[in-house]
Amino acid sequence: MNFPLYIAKRYIFSRSKNNAINIINRIASMGIIVGTMALFVVLSVFSGLKVFSLSFTNEIDPDLKMTSTLGKSFLISPEQENQIKKINGVASYTKIIEERVLFLFKDKQHVTYLKGVDSVYPVVNDIKVKLFNGQWLKPDSYQVVIGYGMAQDFSLGILDFENPLQIFAPKPGKGAIENPEEAFNKTDVLPVGIYSISEDLDSKYVFADLGLTQELLMYKPNQISGIEFKLHQNADENLIDTQLKKIFHNKITLKNRAQLNESLYKMLNTENIAVYLIFTLVIIVALFNLVGALIMMILDKKGNLKTLFNLGTEINSLRKIFLLQGTLLSIFGGLIGLSLGIILVILQQRYELIMITPTLAYPVVFTLENVMIVMATIVSLGFVASLIASSRVSKKLLD
Repeated sequence: MNFPLYIAKRYIFSRSKNNAINIINRIASMGIIVGTMALFVVLSVFSGLKVFSLSFTNEIDPDLKMTSTLGKSFLISPEQENQIKKINGVASYTKIIEERVLFLFKDKQHVTYLKGVDSVYPVVNDIKVKLFNGQWLKPDSYQVVIGYGMAQDFSLGILDFENPLQIFAPKPGKGAIENPEEAFNKTDVLPVGIYSISEDLDSKYVFADLGLTQELLMYKPNQISGIEFKLHQNADENLIDTQLKKIFHNKITLKNRAQLNESLYKMLNTENIAVYLIFTLVIIVALFNLVGALIMMILDKKGNLKTLFNLGTEINSLRKIFLLQGTLLSIFGGLIGLSLGIILVILQQRYELIMITPTLAYPVVFTLENVMIVMATIVSLGFVASLIASSRVSKKLLD
């Protein structure tokens, strides 16, 4: 058996004659356990908040979105559509048009995006589940679906035949505008549904039929501003990207869900890293107790160490005893703290012990990634703390 490991295990499970040292050891162990549990719970909470925050954008953002690199719109031919249908990994796709226009209702006005969609859009984006009131628009109609935020701003309901919602879109062209009334295309639409996703998104889009939007913007029948894709679960995104660029001669830009919400992903990842560093600092402070406990143990076992040294044990082997002791304490404490943290996370998931609102539980997500991060942090920091403490063992000390 490895001699330093054997002695280290004996020192871990044996009690010292000095009661103060036993108390210090318990405090060090509790610091490791509580620190590990707190770090895992906090990481699980932030993983839950990340999933919760992204769930809002996932309802309205596709798996993959294609736009033109040369302008606001592009033309798509029947041959290109047939080629898209043959791409492995593409479950379905929908043609869209997005343009900022002016909405007018009675004496109120608002500028936001008009999003023209075809009949396949609810298949690619499960927007129907987010309908707060009413129904989804019918193809080839003058119906629209508005956001809850816009409905509040306009005090607008659905199926108001006497007071239609008006849309003003600037006509394409160059030069100065001589007659303002002729500078815009105008149409009246009927809101038939109200969707509710989040405060930011509820005023961002007004959904209308693709044909109506093309007519309003004076687009050709095959002119669109983008295509949104729903991919199969195990689809090769890079391969699909390559095939689409080949079909459209590298004149398109493709973005996945993370790239469409790049700022949101960066913010969530930055917050996660910041919280991890803060709680890692707490664990480092807690591990000072481990350093103190090991140094007290070295002083308490000074007589035994001197005997081992006189029997021929090298200084490095004596240092290794306390290095292994501290590392083992970190591993055992980390496993216990991790077990308690996992129990708390699972209890929160199943029984919703802590609530944000009366109807919304605090979101937590259990992931193996967080388990690995926490154990790696505890073991590595515990090893460094033990290395610092074990360096106190020297020939001068034993003399």
